[in-house]
Amino acid sequence: MTATLTPGARSGGPRRWPLLGNLPAFARDPLAFFESLRDGYGDWVPWALGPQRNILVSRPEHAGELLGAVESTFRPTELGWAFRQLLGNGVVVATGDDWRRKRALVQPAVRPRQVRSYAATMVECADALASGWRAGERIDVHREMAGLTQRIAVRTLFGSDAAGREAPISAAMATAQRELGAEFRGLTLFLPPWVRTPGRRRMREAVAVLDREIEHVIREHEAASNAGEERDDLLSRLLAARDEHGGPLSRTELRDESITLYIGGHETTSTTLTWAWQLLSGAPRARARLTEELHRVLGGRLPTYDDYARLPWTQQVVKEALRIYPPIWLISAVATEGATLGGRAVPAGTSVWTSPWSVHRDARWFPDPEAFLPERWDADAPHPVPEHAWFPFGGGPRACLGARFALVEAALVLAVLAQRFHLDSGSERAGVFPGLTLQPTGPVLATLRRSGSGSGSGSGTDIGTDTATSTGTGTGTGTG
Repeated sequence: MTATLTPGARSGGPRRWPLLGNLPAFARDPLAFFESLRDGYGDWVPWALGPQRNILVSRPEHAGELLGAVESTFRPTELGWAFRQLLGNGVVVATGDDWRRKRALVQPAVRPRQVRSYAATMVECADALASGWRAGERIDVHREMAGLTQRIAVRTLFGSDAAGREAPISAAMATAQRELGAEFRGLTLFLPPWVRTPGRRRMREAVAVLDREIEHVIREHEAASNAGEERDDLLSRLLAARDEHGGPLSRTELRDESITLYIGGHETTSTTLTWAWQLLSGAPRARARLTEELHRVLGGRLPTYDDYARLPWTQQVVKEALRIYPPIWLISAVATEGATLGGRAVPAGTSVWTSPWSVHRDARWFPDPEAFLPERWDADAPHPVPEHAWFPFGGGPRACLGARFALVEAALVLAVLAQRFHLDSGSERAGVFPGLTLQPTGPVLATLRRSGSGSGSGSGTDIGTDTATSTGTGTGTGTG
């Protein structure tokens, strides 16, 4: 299908400033910028990021075609110095034969069979968190979810060796998130690697902490392996992995893949859960249906991996949260010689972008797109979602390897906590900060209320049955 215009859109793309292109508007609020391109100029919009010439595509079939063509007629975009400092040359960044080798080595560690073995850790950590909560207490939901998913990520990725090392890893990752987001939206993106700035200094320091902590854990794993000790965490699987020639991952590769898996298992899931709680607080009907499903399926007991398939509404709550707040909010690739998209030739060297944030919030694919409606994912929903209109984990050959892990983790954690508590955030809504992942601009505050359907004491709280489903969110980028 060829590119089309959205209703009322103009052709030609937005006005560009000399040298800067559309950088000022992009830097001010990239999420609003992408939506303005879609609504104002159509589904195929030329724009510029400094000297870089880009195209934004907003139709699901174009997004799907782009994602499927990476590693054939498109190559991954180089997203700047800070991005490379954090992720090195891991499977997210690598290309060609190097990418194929690394994907083959990493993928077995996160297959469904292996995710099953990590489910008990997810549930155990969530239950420990709930046991420390008290009804009436005021909490920062984002901080609580970040702490929880970090414990899960550290235990499943590194095992018990990393106990007590969560704090420096978390602080370093938070700094890296801020600096990566700041560089990506500013002129620093175009500076040569040798240029020193305060932000780059902070980024180097944060990455040095991460490198030190991961190296410590790798050495302890190697010592345990040499002593004949068998372990079932992700790092142990990476250490044991061998390519088709019998070669292992190098020390640098182990570091890069550990960072990549950590971000996938911690950063993306913590924000997904944070947004899910905020959305549920404003949607009493959806929350009541969640309570009913958990009571009917679990009856107050803790969930297991096998319960994941028995909790379709819980899964739909997660899926709808990922639609409204996709952690990965942009995807881009660079055209190579002979590239086409939507039946049109794309000049070599052109960056083609698509934004899950923008596509997920398009009324053509999702009626009433700002509303939190998990029922839109019902099997018999009146408006079926088009293929490729929902892609929070990317797609095609480079789809996120940890997608299954993240979906299972979010659903099981939600099941554990929602049986015992309702997180009431009232009318407060956090803004959105687009860094490496989509983060809240500040604390997401909520009051703990007894849910009444779980094993905790208390008779529960009536969470109502009205139809308040609006997200009520802003898109101010803030400063992280």
